[in-house]
Amino acid sequence: MTEHHSRSQADPISSGSNEQEQSTLHPHSITSSANVSSNSELAENGKVTSKAEHLESVQESETPYYAGLSLSEIQQFQQQGKWQDEGDRLLLPVPAEFSFAMNVDFLRSSPNECLFVVHKQEIYKALAVGHSRPLLRITQKEPSKIEVEFLGDSAPENDLERVAVAAYVSDWFDLGIDLLPFYKLASSDALLGHAVESFYGLRNMGIPDLFETLCWGILGQQINLGYAHTLKCRLTEAFGEYVDYEGERYWIFPTAERIAALTMSDLELMHMTVKKCEYILDAARLVASGELSKEKLLAAGGYKEAEKMLTRIRGIGPWTANYVLMRCLRIPTAFPIDDVGLHNVIRHLTGSTAKPTREELLKLAAGWSNWESYATFYLWRVLY
Repeated sequence: MTEHHSRSQADPISSGSNEQEQSTLHPHSITSSANVSSNSELAENGKVTSKAEHLESVQESETPYYAGLSLSEIQQFQQQGKWQDEGDRLLLPVPAEFSFAMNVDFLRSSPNECLFVVHKQEIYKALAVGHSRPLLRITQKEPSKIEVEFLGDSAPENDLERVAVAAYVSDWFDLGIDLLPFYKLASSDALLGHAVESFYGLRNMGIPDLFETLCWGILGQQINLGYAHTLKCRLTEAFGEYVDYEGERYWIFPTAERIAALTMSDLELMHMTVKKCEYILDAARLVASGELSKEKLLAAGGYKEAEKMLTRIRGIGPWTANYVLMRCLRIPTAFPIDDVGLHNVIRHLTGSTAKPTREELLKLAAGWSNWESYATFYLWRVLY
């Protein structure tokens, strides 16, 4: 398969578009929490109600889903103990080299996003963790901490689910990485110096769920960003879950298990190409069956081995593989060298009119050793 990508906006996956999103039906939805039955009531009492795609009997028989995190990831985060649980909110410490405003600006630059909402300096996001569907408001009220507030009555009562929320937010913002070595490297690099100075404190805002990352990579192949967002929203609104709060709806991306149970005919209404439908179903079945997981990719033996493991999957080429390794697995050496957006940024910064050759790219990146992923992310941000 030939992958082609150009980039724009908050998730630099392809070029922007003003294409309108189409409305989508919501088949098979049932109420999993019936505290409130209408949006007007929600506005009055501030409670949260969630609509789930899975019957309770199905949920009880399945392995619990924790926002794409494995139990080992959650337990590892819990053992670190670097967060505070204050009942209706969680507090996560942030490194000195962190700017909440920079990360909010990055998220805000994606106006068609359907999986989170940015309002001023607040981020709203719903998660599926175990049997809870918490709605989060993420802010920074103290320089050294991020505050994660549970809205309405959505706070999980289960300790493991609460740890999962904290672990997810920490992973999303990539709080565990020390950027000082990268900034030191970048300060003397002709291409990175300006980017780091302009976006100091920006983190590689990731996608902790492997299946969601795979889907986003597949959906963005050979189309512009606007239409990629449209396809993602169609898929989410048709097969995902949502949380209603004060008249607003907050969507949760469908799980691999949910999509793996579908057929090609189920995806026809998404108006995706036949190949995209096939690739997404294949990815869903691999993840749902456990044949593909973050743990297996990380245990593959290294960056190149993990890349090869991904590119053996139908529909996953080198670009998508490196995108997954960057945004989900946080592989520091992941480098989408054929990315059109990266080429455009380099042309912009060097003043060249020609596309850089592979040899030129490797020469420019020679000084980025072990930071190729962050270097790429910061360069994307220069133009997008």
